[in-house]
Amino acid sequence: MQFGIFSVSDITTDPTTGRTPSENERIKAIVEIAKKAEDIGLDVFAIGEHHNEPFFSSSPTTTLAYIAAQTRRLQLSTATTLITTNDPVKIAEDFAMLQHLADGRVDLMLGRGNTGPVYPWFGQDIRQGIPLAIENYHLLHRLWTEHVVDWEGRFRTPLTSFTSTPRPLDGVAPFVWHGSIRSPEIAEQAAYYGDGFFANNIFWPKEHFQRLITFYRERFEHYGHGKSHQAIVGLGGQFFIRPRSQDAVREFRPYFDNAPVYGHGPSLEDFTSQTPLTVGSPAEFVDKTLSFRESFGDYQRQLFLVDHAGLPLKVVLEQLDLLGEVLPELREGFAQGRPADVPDAPTHASLVAGRQESDEVGKVEVRS
Repeated sequence: MQFGIFSVSDITTDPTTGRTPSENERIKAIVEIAKKAEDIGLDVFAIGEHHNEPFFSSSPTTTLAYIAAQTRRLQLSTATTLITTNDPVKIAEDFAMLQHLADGRVDLMLGRGNTGPVYPWFGQDIRQGIPLAIENYHLLHRLWTEHVVDWEGRFRTPLTSFTSTPRPLDGVAPFVWHGSIRSPEIAEQAAYYGDGFFANNIFWPKEHFQRLITFYRERFEHYGHGKSHQAIVGLGGQFFIRPRSQDAVREFRPYFDNAPVYGHGPSLEDFTSQTPLTVGSPAEFVDKTLSFRESFGDYQRQLFLVDHAGLPLKVVLEQLDLLGEVLPELREGFAQGRPADVPDAPTHASLVAGRQESDEVGKVEVRS
C-alpha cells in the first residue's frame, strides 16, 4: 500500500489573513512540501496540471524533475496529466526523460480535464473529451511499447516511421493511472490496458465512486489481467487534523468556507459526513481512512490533498508532521487481513522484474 499527497496547485488567498501568496512562493513551497513528504516516510508525491488561473502547475514534469534531484526515494507522479489537450508524442518524450532523470521513480495519472476554456487554447473541443482521451492514449501506449510507429487518427497529424526519444528506461514505460471523477469510459480504458484506475474520492459520496471502481474491477477481470480484487486501484482523500477535534474544526472552517472548489456550498459538517474529508483528531482521521477499504476493497495507493484553500506553508508542514505520526498505524491497519494475492502498487523495479520474468517464460516456451 502506497501513501502520498497530491497538489492541485491552487494559489488561494488565506481567508484568515487576507494575504495571497505569489506564484513564486507557491512554486517554491510545493518543493518544500514534496521534500517533507519524503522526510515523514510517505511513498508518493503528485501534482496536477492546469493552464489557467488561479493555478500554477502548467509544467508538471519540470517541477517533478527538480524535486527528483532533491529526493532519493519518493515516487513522483501527476494528478493529472491532460491526455486530451497535450500531444501524446510530447507526453511520451517528457515522461521518458523524467523517468531517466529520476532513476525510474516516475508514474503518471492521465485525465481529461474539466476546465472548458482550456480545450480551445490547445485547439481542441471539450465535447470530444472522451474520444480524445481514448485515441491519444492509444497512441501514447504505442509510442512507449513500439520502437517504430506508423499512426493515423482523428486528432493529430499522421506519424510515419516515428520513434519517440528517449526510449523508456530499461525498456519499461512509466506505469499509468487513469483518473476519473465520473466517466465509466475512462474506467473501461484503464481496465482494457491493465492499467491503474484512480478515483478522485474528494467531492462526492462514496456510493458514486463505488460504482466506478466496481465497474473497473469487473472489466479488469473481463480483459484477463487478473481477478477483480487484484485490479490496481488508487483513491484520493483529504484531511485537516489537530490533536483535539474542536481545534481542527475551528481552524479549518474559514478555509473550507472560502475554498475555490467547495466554498460557499454545503456546511463543513455536512461535507465531512457525506464525503471522505476528515476534519478532526488523528484517531478520527485514521478510523475514517481505514474505512475506505470497507467501501472499495483492498487497493494500492492512497493520496491526500493537504495544501489547498489558502493554507499557509507552515500549517501544511504541520499537517504532514501529524500525518507522519499516524502513518505506521495506517500501514498496519491496511495490511491486516490483506489477501496475499492482492498485488502491490507497480513500481519501476517491479515492472522490470515482471518483464524479465515474462521474457524468460517466453524463451522456455520457444525452446519447448
